[in-house]
Amino acid sequence: MALQHTLLLLRSTPLKTAPKLIFPKTPKRFLFFSTTAMASPSPPAPAPARKVLVPIANGTEPMEAVITIDVLRRAGADVTVASVENHLRVDACHGVKIVADALITDFSESVFDLITLPGGMPGATNLKNSGVLESLVKKQAADGRLYAAVCASPAVALGSWGLLKGLKATCYPSFMEQLASTANAVESRVQLDGKVVTSRGPGTTMEFAVALVEQLYGKEKADEVSGPLVMRSNHGHEYTIKELNPVQWTFSDSPKRFLSSYFAQILVPVANGTEEMEAVIIIDILRRAKANVVVASVEDKLQILASRKVKLEADLLLDEAAKLSYDLIVLPGGLGGAEAFAKSEKLVNLLKQQRESNRPYGAICASPALVLEPHGLLKGKKATAFPALTNKLSDQSEAENRVVVDGNLITSRGPGTSIEFSLGIVEKFFGRQKALELAKTMVFVSP
Repeated sequence: MALQHTLLLLRSTPLKTAPKLIFPKTPKRFLFFSTTAMASPSPPAPAPARKVLVPIANGTEPMEAVITIDVLRRAGADVTVASVENHLRVDACHGVKIVADALITDFSESVFDLITLPGGMPGATNLKNSGVLESLVKKQAADGRLYAAVCASPAVALGSWGLLKGLKATCYPSFMEQLASTANAVESRVQLDGKVVTSRGPGTTMEFAVALVEQLYGKEKADEVSGPLVMRSNHGHEYTIKELNPVQWTFSDSPKRFLSSYFAQILVPVANGTEEMEAVIIIDILRRAKANVVVASVEDKLQILASRKVKLEADLLLDEAAKLSYDLIVLPGGLGGAEAFAKSEKLVNLLKQQRESNRPYGAICASPALVLEPHGLLKGKKATAFPALTNKLSDQSEAENRVVVDGNLITSRGPGTSIEFSLGIVEKFFGRQKALELAKTMVFVSP
């Protein structure tokens, strides 16, 4: 009533003589207004992060592991990368070194919203042989929680554990016969049946990972995550690149250490904040093509912490790698990584020497705009970059293309264009036929 009386007095009194409202000197933590009109609704509490386990092993396919981890972390999932070996660092396929967050033995009693297995051989077999992992996934299935696998792992691990009986599932093409003995085998790029999601190979993993986001968080979140990935709309079709001012890309006649043929020597620098999908896809695919890929850290140690907190280990520090010459230098993206590249005088000098020598160089995602452009390495060239950064390119006329080759320069847009970008490099060095063979092997192009 006292408050009502004061308000009436205010309305009936001229402004210049209105009485001053005096509040008691109460500590701030106790001040509040009880009138409904002044109350505002509390924001809804954020949904708890879904807990996800991604086991890795020696021989794991690095693209499948890293793409899955990266995409799920983009969605806000609490992803634990666990080694089934007795050490954190695993030697994945194609010489990629991934450092796990923990050992699988630390999680024998843990509960997850999703357990998802990458493939690769012998990685899938090593996962299958982990008793702790087998127990975890069997309990996951018994409790009606989500589990998933890609490439060889649906047949080699889930099937052998008896977790696909009566369910539709898919896997890597050469394991389909084995899968058919334990599941209803189908050739879908991604297959959902009940609480299990399966997929075919490296080239289907991004679709697979987005499908997992949808199962955990819903379609709206999956769409929100997939947009910035710059994914293809025509999965399974042949890829295309935009080429201007074509020139022949050649490489020096220095034999690779294992085989008698000649191979390109390629430098892939990495840094803290590098986009791990882009780095791993580039390294993996170029090594599949038998290129001699040198992964060099621009930091002061070999291990780097990538943009989505995946820990990768480089082959060399840049100081050591800079003593060699390269047929191609190619930069992955990631905002933090691109900024580190741009600040590395040694790397920028290597790129400038590469351009002056008319040897190929390239970049993807943030790196064309944040590294090549400010250092004059796009002068007179057409290029593309991550969509949100194309306004930093002095020439944006070709920026809508997924992959642009202009003479000795190749650029691309983001994680979802990384496979096309890498295949474009393979095509320039080894021909389109070789690139398409790799695309089919990875199930990026339908076999």
